[in-house]
Amino acid sequence: MSTFKSFLKSGHSPTLFSAFLYFAFSCCIWVLNGAMAPFIGETFNLTPAEKGLMLSVPIIAGALMRFPLGILSQYIGRKNATLVEMGLIAVAMLFGFFFVHSFSELIAMGVLLGIAGASFGVALSLGSGWFPPQHKGLAMGLVGAGNVGTAVSVLVAPPLAQWLGWQSVYGVAAVAILIPMVVMVVFAKEPPDVDSHASFREHVACLFEKDGWVFSLIYGVTFGGFIGLTTFLPSYYYDQFGVSKVQAGQLTMLAAFMGAAVRIVGGWISDRWGGVNTLTLVLVVVAVGLTLVGLSSSSLALTTLLLIVCFAALGAGNGALFQLVPLRWPASTAVAGSMIGEIGALGGGLVPNAMGLSKQYLGSYLWGFVFFAMLSVIMLGVMRVMQIRWTRTWAEKGGRARTTPHAAAPAFNTARKAARP
Repeated sequence: MSTFKSFLKSGHSPTLFSAFLYFAFSCCIWVLNGAMAPFIGETFNLTPAEKGLMLSVPIIAGALMRFPLGILSQYIGRKNATLVEMGLIAVAMLFGFFFVHSFSELIAMGVLLGIAGASFGVALSLGSGWFPPQHKGLAMGLVGAGNVGTAVSVLVAPPLAQWLGWQSVYGVAAVAILIPMVVMVVFAKEPPDVDSHASFREHVACLFEKDGWVFSLIYGVTFGGFIGLTTFLPSYYYDQFGVSKVQAGQLTMLAAFMGAAVRIVGGWISDRWGGVNTLTLVLVVVAVGLTLVGLSSSSLALTTLLLIVCFAALGAGNGALFQLVPLRWPASTAVAGSMIGEIGALGGGLVPNAMGLSKQYLGSYLWGFVFFAMLSVIMLGVMRVMQIRWTRTWAEKGGRARTTPHAAAPAFNTARKAARP
């Protein structure tokens, strides 16, 4: 407990909480179509492939919007960027409430849901910006635990949809987003860890580096797997096992909540054991676990247990990867995180599409699970090759933070003390 208290004192905890709440509400709204997929699919009589497309659009749109939001945050500040985004989310939800009456309008709504998915990089940078390098893994893990919003969505949205109608859930979301907006205005303070006068080229330098692309592809497995499966599972449980629409959401919640909670542990463990070591174990568990999920499609209990294990690994992997990001790009974490989040989250768009196509054309969801398991194995091999250079340049063995302070640390500490209230 004393260690956690010293962690909180090393940064600005109200900003950390504000960033967590903002990310949690954004995640909740981002996966609304997935949470309500059994209702939506029934309304429009969708085929498995059409369901896959409908579920993938918000993920892909959110991924593509992350980098522009990260750039915006460098010029107007991360706190202001979150407020702009949440205002746009409220408008998007009103569109869903009033205007979604056909499949084409549903796809358009999926694009608008992507606005909520753009929150990731800015949320993590805002929440961890007050903390020194040795605590950024835990800080990012705590903010990243806002992924629990996906679990809340799949738990709460189906009963609301059954009670009020699925379109009315958009209206509820439009009102709910006002809560994190108020908290952000009242409690959050802009961190001092980014030089606002840095050039555009300096901010986007990670786009031209091999490490940035490797991180993005690994994140495509960890976070892409998390968000893609969370979006897909309500439909999977409903179609594969014949449970009710509400029960499908409840079963999905068990796995999604585990993934969100373990993200904190992933960041904490990575601060001590190293992000590379943690990711190695994560990718092995994901590859084996997803293959077994595909093979256990006749057992609801075994499938749920295996998915909980897989989501725990995916959550730990998300925390581990973003323990490494501020070590590699200490002066441009917001943009680097947004770029990695953008490309990585595209992996989530593969999941529902792969599952829908596998079911429609191969008669089973098995090959969708196997496909993503193979991606995990490939990225494990790539990371093990790349980590040899990482541990010679910017990280300690296993991916821990270097004990020698970064050259920018004195300036950061001085700025942090000056900005602290």
